[in-house]
Amino acid sequence: MKNALVLGASGGMGYSIAKELSNRGIKVTAFARTKKKLEQLFDNDPNVSVFAGDIFNKEDLRNAAKGVDTIFQSANIPYPDWEKKLMGFMSNIVKTAKDHSAKLVIVDNIYAYGRSPGIKVTEQTAKNPHTKKGKIRLEVEKMVKQSGARALIAHCPDFYGPNAKNTLLHFTFQSAVKNKKSMFIGDQSIQREFIYTPDGAKAIVNLALSKEAFGQNWNIPGYGVITGKEIVKMIREITGYQRSVATVSKNMIRFLGLFNSTMREVVEMFYLNEEPVVLDGEKYEQYIGSLPRTPYSEGIKATIEYIKSHN
Repeated sequence: MKNALVLGASGGMGYSIAKELSNRGIKVTAFARTKKKLEQLFDNDPNVSVFAGDIFNKEDLRNAAKGVDTIFQSANIPYPDWEKKLMGFMSNIVKTAKDHSAKLVIVDNIYAYGRSPGIKVTEQTAKNPHTKKGKIRLEVEKMVKQSGARALIAHCPDFYGPNAKNTLLHFTFQSAVKNKKSMFIGDQSIQREFIYTPDGAKAIVNLALSKEAFGQNWNIPGYGVITGKEIVKMIREITGYQRSVATVSKNMIRFLGLFNSTMREVVEMFYLNEEPVVLDGEKYEQYIGSLPRTPYSEGIKATIEYIKSHN
């Protein structure tokens, strides 16, 4: 890999993927809607050039992909747009990859797996989504596999990390940094899995550098499971935060959904806070090597330091 295009480079995982590629000496085109934000994120990085464009604009995608050999798809769109726009949005990206003879690396979530079977989920676990968004993600996966594009799909749990703003944990971290009353989404006693975005980026780039990884799905787990109580304790130890941390329940989100379309869409995904899906990374470790796994205490500390320095 010599030249890569990272779609959604201003988001949490896209930012970390672009930085990981740059750290390995790979030339990167960082694509997102807002040029100013891209310039702030990648200022003075000699390996990164920015491209401000519309992810729905086929011409923008074609122009951004000129000369690249690998496209990393980490862009996302708001939940309310998934039903009408996600398939077309992904079809354009697949077509762009094929037209430029570029490999395609897709960062995906765990929605297509559906409810937890009570054990760690492997790549061979049958996908049986019960939510609208899970079914859409599975249809996208089928489309990619049937397209003939040289692609791999990496499933990751919820993110946290530098610049990962649109995530469950970011709002908890940010309020603590500002010493405001904070909230945690879901029962704080339930164990869940999160992935530190620099770890996810390392694993995903490693996959992209392996010819054998394409044409397959891969699970990229985080550093095991952790409860909300443990996360809050780490936040307090790192920051000295003493205020209470309220629990956001499903009923609270359902109520907010009466006034907000995004919250209406969040409700159906709340099951992940009640019966979490935990990924098995054995396949990755067998074929690629040890998974990058930063302990939660270190990852949370680095994330909070990033938030402090960019407030």
